[in-house]
Amino acid sequence: MRAGSEAGGSRPRFFATLTLLLALAPGPTRADSASAADELGALLVTGGTVVTMDAGRRVIPDGAVAIVDGRIAAVGRSTELGERFSDATRIDAGGSIVMPGLINAHTHVPMVLFRGIADDLDLMEWLEEHIFPAEAAHVDEEFVRWGTRLACLEMLRGGITTFVDMYYFEDAIAEEAERCGIRAVVGETLIDLPAPDNATWDEAMTYTRRFVERWRDHSRIRPAVAPHAPYTVSGEHLAAAHALAEELDVPLLIHLAEDREEIAEVTARTGMSSVSYLDSLGILDDRVLAAHVVWPTPAEIDRLATREVGVAHCPQSNMKIAAGVAPVPAMLAAGVAVGVGTDGAASNNDLDLWEEIDTAAKLHKVTSGDPTVVDAREALAMATIEGARALDLETEIGSLEAGKRADVIIVRTDGLHQEPHYDPYSLLIYSTKAADVATVIVDGRVVVEEGRLLTLDAAEIIERARLYRDRIAGR
Repeated sequence: MRAGSEAGGSRPRFFATLTLLLALAPGPTRADSASAADELGALLVTGGTVVTMDAGRRVIPDGAVAIVDGRIAAVGRSTELGERFSDATRIDAGGSIVMPGLINAHTHVPMVLFRGIADDLDLMEWLEEHIFPAEAAHVDEEFVRWGTRLACLEMLRGGITTFVDMYYFEDAIAEEAERCGIRAVVGETLIDLPAPDNATWDEAMTYTRRFVERWRDHSRIRPAVAPHAPYTVSGEHLAAAHALAEELDVPLLIHLAEDREEIAEVTARTGMSSVSYLDSLGILDDRVLAAHVVWPTPAEIDRLATREVGVAHCPQSNMKIAAGVAPVPAMLAAGVAVGVGTDGAASNNDLDLWEEIDTAAKLHKVTSGDPTVVDAREALAMATIEGARALDLETEIGSLEAGKRADVIIVRTDGLHQEPHYDPYSLLIYSTKAADVATVIVDGRVVVEEGRLLTLDAAEIIERARLYRDRIAGR
């Protein structure tokens, strides 16, 4: 997938002249020290097992990651980098794993406020009889802001440093993501129905153009065009959305081949299944990130690979609505870039990517009858470097390599559910939980320290979420 490079930020300076030397602390440094490091531009995460997810999949015992001006300056042994970056503020990651931040490749973050509103239904009944009416009744800009804050709180505390979103009032989502310090690819949903923020298609397209132009040069927020799906957007409008994404050189996000009913509806209307239909419209190309892709044919999988379309695999959401099992092993074998997404919390019902990658690894083993498919290393890649490749951001994020954006997490390994451990990939995929994430760094800035989010007021957000629950339940 290719839709332009992420803008902003200077290239790394490998040696910084600093005016302040801060002492090594026995554990993650305090927030005030991290803030000082952010201002001075140098941070050294040291002493942990570094799982790089680079091309060689290097694992460095007693490793270190040096960060300068928001980018990774070097990755190596603690002793070596400790000497080279002797003046940097240090975070002691001893006994933990240091790794790239997780990438949630598909979600609808404000829908966290609809968590549990309608369960145990098929996709179309869930959408048409419950979600669409609930959105019409409750979704406005304030709802979107509080939902985004709650979602960012959950995602950052669980080690997600980048999320991909398509919803309404996307300007508000971008603003809240910017404030809380997370990285995001965000697309305004375009749909052939009156939406909570735009009553007509033309209004939505005007909004989308303005939204993209506002955010296109931001270092952490990447705008996108997001037609909802081939069953909710006409062919003419799908083509217009793609033309806009092409003109503005941004990604295009879309739901695709999500369940059997979608395939039947699109085939009855067009004579083609969903993937082939989009291809006939000239829409499938390297700027597209397609969510779900549960029902492609073998020929369509080859087409996705040839067109360099990225795919977001959402196993738990697909399982919950009985949409089916995406042919992920076949897509990976064909060379399709496949990331992992939680989908919205209204259909999952959480934003825990650790659960998602554990499920992805196991689901494809049992459905294929082959315990070797989607092994632990491959599952972790889908949540990091392959997710970045699906977004055409693999030169910026997804692995710990010099020159990339410094999106780094520190994962504790001393939980009862983790002892004893032998292999870091096995530990991370099959044993680790979201609560094991101790520290989160995005763009070189510490945003979670010892499990506490530094950029949002958790108590206030939870209180407001409960008020929304009461209001929604009352309707």
